[in-house]
Amino acid sequence: MKRNKKREFQSSELVKSFARIYGFEHKLIAFEIKDFLGEYLDDSLFNEIRSVGIEDKCIIIKIDSPLLKHDFQMRKSFYLKKFQDKFGEDQFNDIRIL
Repeated sequence: MKRNKKREFQSSELVKSFARIYGFEHKLIAFEIKDFLGEYLDDSLFNEIRSVGIEDKCIIIKIDSPLLKHDFQMRKSFYLKKFQDKFGEDQFNDIRIL
């Protein structure tokens, strides 16, 4: 039996409402950013990303590999623009690579 798309959308809105009420909205956005990076990067590169978080309109990405860390720092403005386009320009103003 085929699932109803409208119901899936409503459940997604329900999760977002709970996140807004209980204050973990940034965690959901961080998961979406990590999912985006998982689609954008090769699996071996994606496995080097330890965590993604958000603090004070700043995306914090912790990376194990020094080469990938350097690549992210070189392309920092590219990634920031991608995330601002997807989530809104007022959501983020910087990316920190740790």
